[in-house]
Amino acid sequence: MSVVEKPKIDRILAVDDTKDNLILVQTILESEGYQIDLVSDGKSALKYVEQSPPDLILLDVMMPGMDGYEVTRRIRQNPEIKSYVPILLITAFHESSVVEGLDNGADDFIRKPFDTDELLARVRSLLRLKHSLDEQQKMSRQREDFVSRLTHDLRTPLVAADRMLGLFQDETFCKISPEMKQAISVMIRSNQNLMQMVNTLLEVYRLEAGKKTFNDEVCNLPEIVQEVVSELSPLTREKNLYVEVDTSGLAPNPTDPGIVMGDALELRRVFNNLLGNAIKFTDTGGITIRFSEETNNLQGKTWVIITIEDTGYGIAPEDQAGIFERFRQGRNKRSGSGLGLHLSYRIAEAHGGNITVASELGKGSVFTVRLPKSIEESRE
Repeated sequence: MSVVEKPKIDRILAVDDTKDNLILVQTILESEGYQIDLVSDGKSALKYVEQSPPDLILLDVMMPGMDGYEVTRRIRQNPEIKSYVPILLITAFHESSVVEGLDNGADDFIRKPFDTDELLARVRSLLRLKHSLDEQQKMSRQREDFVSRLTHDLRTPLVAADRMLGLFQDETFCKISPEMKQAISVMIRSNQNLMQMVNTLLEVYRLEAGKKTFNDEVCNLPEIVQEVVSELSPLTREKNLYVEVDTSGLAPNPTDPGIVMGDALELRRVFNNLLGNAIKFTDTGGITIRFSEETNNLQGKTWVIITIEDTGYGIAPEDQAGIFERFRQGRNKRSGSGLGLHLSYRIAEAHGGNITVASELGKGSVFTVRLPKSIEESRE
């Protein structure tokens, strides 16, 4: 036997310091099947919305103590109110008051004395907006949950496969030929690439869902970059590429050269992505990583600047504009999922910095990472 869900009844909060106005609005809206709650001042409205956000607020502009503009502004600026609540201002003022209300975050307005049909039409319109936004948020949460579960389920067999392939390569079970070892090495690398894609996808969705937190710690960027260079050295040796790290640009500031406040693990991820890409798209020559610092006297900020320059294929001008967009893949046959650069940019952005690119086909690319030195500067 199937259970039929009852249709949801929309809850509307009416706010007005005049009792007769509240009774009128209540009579009109309850006759249409809405659930109406009434409060007579702005302070009570804010408390109500924090405890149990309604589907719509009808808010009188002119109230003693706290007017409708201030109530609207506080609702929109309150981080504790997670869902979006449309606000319909009820005003008897001239048009300039409407502009003020909309600037503070109201969604619509209606003038006193209002026509019943017009009030109902505006209420229906704003409730459609509310339902549409709620449905989008629901779909977004379902997507995030799906991605989280999918990536978790994918990682389990990938880790198991990686361990088993390692045992084969180490000849734990039996002796294998050099040709088979080479084939297993290719399988291990492909498996690890897939694992990296899965991890990157999960990190992107965590960040965009606001579930990713960043630590504040002292980060020695030259040391982090040198560690990444060492980790990726097997790839550079395989392709016979050079990698140079030039820190001479940090000389003017010998006390804390290349030091920033941030999340070392996430910054390592940025440089791993950028250097990994440089290696992937470079067949001859190599990569040069340069450090420098720059002080902007007008802003009062000091930046650590890291450039990663390769001698690879380069990036076409039409691809450079959207290169940091999510799932934006380049035209090169070696292009990956299009998530690594997007995640790197978002991490730099979360630290108060940015990443830019300059490139020319056939002459290589230069990615520039700019990071503020202090936490205070990154949060301004």
